[in-house]
Amino acid sequence: MSHLSQRPEDPAVGVPMPHESAYQHVTGTALYTDDLVHRTKDVLHAHPVQVMKACGRITALRTGPALAVPGVVRVLTGADVPGVNDAGMKHDEPLFPDEVMFHGHAVAWVLGETLEAARLGAAAVEVELEELPSQVSLRDAMEAGSYHGARPLMETGDVDAGFADSAHVFTGEFEFSGQEHFYLETHAALALVDESGQLFVQSSTQHPSETQEIVAHVLGVPAHEVTVQCLRMGGGFGGKEMQPHGFAAVAALGAKLTGRPVRFRLNRTQDLTMSGKRHGFHATWKIGFDADGRIQALDATLVADGGWSLDLSEPVLARALCHIDNTYWIPHARVAGRIARTNTVSNTAFRGFGGPQGMLVIEDILGRCAPRLGLDPRELRERNFYRPGQGQTTPYGQPVTQAGRISAVWEQVKEDARLTDREREIATFNAAHPHTKRALAITGIKFGISFNLTAFNQGGALVLIYKDGSVLINHGGTEMGQGLHTKMIQVAATALGIPSHRVRLAPTRTDKVPNTSATAASAGADLNGGAVKNACEQLRERLLGVAATRLGGNASDVRLTGGTARLLGGDAEIGWDELVHTAYMQRVQLSAAGFYRTEGLHWDAKAFRGSPFKYFSYGAAATEVEVDGFTGAYRVRRVDIVHDVGDSLSPMIDVGQVEGGFVQGAGWLTLEDLRWDTGDGPDRGRLLTRAASTYKLPSFSEMPEEFHVRLLENATEEGAVYGSKAVGEPPLMLAFSVREALRQAAAAFGPAGTVVELASPATPEAVYWAVEAARRAEPSPNGV
Repeated sequence: MSHLSQRPEDPAVGVPMPHESAYQHVTGTALYTDDLVHRTKDVLHAHPVQVMKACGRITALRTGPALAVPGVVRVLTGADVPGVNDAGMKHDEPLFPDEVMFHGHAVAWVLGETLEAARLGAAAVEVELEELPSQVSLRDAMEAGSYHGARPLMETGDVDAGFADSAHVFTGEFEFSGQEHFYLETHAALALVDESGQLFVQSSTQHPSETQEIVAHVLGVPAHEVTVQCLRMGGGFGGKEMQPHGFAAVAALGAKLTGRPVRFRLNRTQDLTMSGKRHGFHATWKIGFDADGRIQALDATLVADGGWSLDLSEPVLARALCHIDNTYWIPHARVAGRIARTNTVSNTAFRGFGGPQGMLVIEDILGRCAPRLGLDPRELRERNFYRPGQGQTTPYGQPVTQAGRISAVWEQVKEDARLTDREREIATFNAAHPHTKRALAITGIKFGISFNLTAFNQGGALVLIYKDGSVLINHGGTEMGQGLHTKMIQVAATALGIPSHRVRLAPTRTDKVPNTSATAASAGADLNGGAVKNACEQLRERLLGVAATRLGGNASDVRLTGGTARLLGGDAEIGWDELVHTAYMQRVQLSAAGFYRTEGLHWDAKAFRGSPFKYFSYGAAATEVEVDGFTGAYRVRRVDIVHDVGDSLSPMIDVGQVEGGFVQGAGWLTLEDLRWDTGDGPDRGRLLTRAASTYKLPSFSEMPEEFHVRLLENATEEGAVYGSKAVGEPPLMLAFSVREALRQAAAAFGPAGTVVELASPATPEAVYWAVEAARRAEPSPNGV
């Protein structure tokens, strides 16, 4: 086992621990970015000047009326930017635009003594617009040929030969919706400038280093004049990876120009109408199977709805292509990708980052094709799994390591869920209930872990030991409720050989750990854990030398566990506090900077070939649903999950992530329905689902009546920190089982072998129409 994976005696990792801020969360004492306003004097408040048209060129912008509003201090426009008027990494997102690109686009910002003054000032700004044609929907953009960004093409094998050898060939198309992040805390920032002109920006951001970079180039100053801190976030889910940068830059620009702190916070409606979502996709496909139902060839085109600017659409699309195979061996494949440019908010990262979209396409294909092949959907999936020892690679050329875990989690779920017995019970129930049907579906996942861009796979940390033996750790990851900080405390305690309560974690700051990657791609624990471990091991090595001198032995014979250093083969020992004090008195350095880089990655983006992922995470879920044939309403009766997290760093945290990811995925696939006004009236392009009253989120009532989660046992991941695996994103895709169960339940209203095409999200309305279509279906000769 590698040094990185090996666990010492009595480790702090692997122990169930509550979230490090759980007490503050439930008592309301946890502070978030906007809470810091009340601790800051003379704060100005920023409010956007939004233009409520989908597309147009600004012909006049008059700020004078706003300045006449009592309490308005300044109106920020493009003329005020001393550096680069752009908030995006692709330089296609002007912070103060000359053209309105979506309904609600902010073209200026008003600073006021109060938020109400700023709001009234923003309403007083006069904007004249020359309206231009707009593409609001994905289909609008495709029909108009409105595209931007890269055009990746992934190819393997000989697709034409694969289809020629296929006994069955099917074609189809599939369009599915995006998803709103709906984090509890909306976008927020607080910027202050000191007497020397240094900027300190508190930001609700998943990527402090990139926020720092954008703020610096907007202000036209070097990065060392800007410090960004993220205390914690009230949720992020990818929505705060790229999009906080411009908002933080507005606050920083205001602070720089006025010399006063500037607070920025979007209300819920503004956040919904101004920030990006998960990318909706359109897919066209052609698939070939042999006589036994094994996939021979796939030819597909995936079009992502990028919105008005590129943001992260290119890597999102790339990951979608990389995950279209999911758990299935496809010997011959050709998959093309495009990014549609629409006049809506710029879509961005969202938990899974394109992976769910790619995987949904293949799961939808198999769900639709199984009845046509005369196969049970479960059997069709099992026949196409990657198999160990076959030398199989993904369509982009990466070997599928640990392919046996695909079947391992699958078989464990079947056993846990009593699949065979319950399928018989469901058949009996359905035969006796003509207007209510149940179904049980099982799906699996294979999700690659690492950033698509190899350079992002690095992490840093700074660990400080104080004279009293207390430990403070800084790392480049951000806490958004997912428990990263809890895991880092456990990693540090394990590496140092001390109890977890001796370790405290500092807020994430760019002046403590520079050039960090976003807390995203499920890589937070891998990257920052590796860096924290590296820093702690430097300190441990120094302390072992001090202990060896005190105990009269060699450093290699000293063991440090439970806060006590002992010499092998003897009774001599020294406590942690005394050891640290002795090291200080001997002038031994008690701080260390740690670093980690993920090894073994390589990727050719142009050829779309390589090994972009360190490893794959696996999981499987079995879901039982019940559908009302009169209304399409449904309930999730039971869910069984087995998920591979390697050797868990923190089992309580990981089980919570599996549960939360599954429910969020079920929300995307069955409930959350984004709607825009696509008519030609004055509100064209307006987001219609702009509140919790119209955008339906999963709540307690959507939770499964029975919910069983098991972490795969004996699953050490070689080459990862303490043998663990990522957990943040992969569980979301386990929710495919909910959608497939709904498909099978709808089909049960029709004759055997009925093919069901189910919309996504599969809302009760969509399920009702699927039920109606099933009732009208003709019997299939391949009925199962």
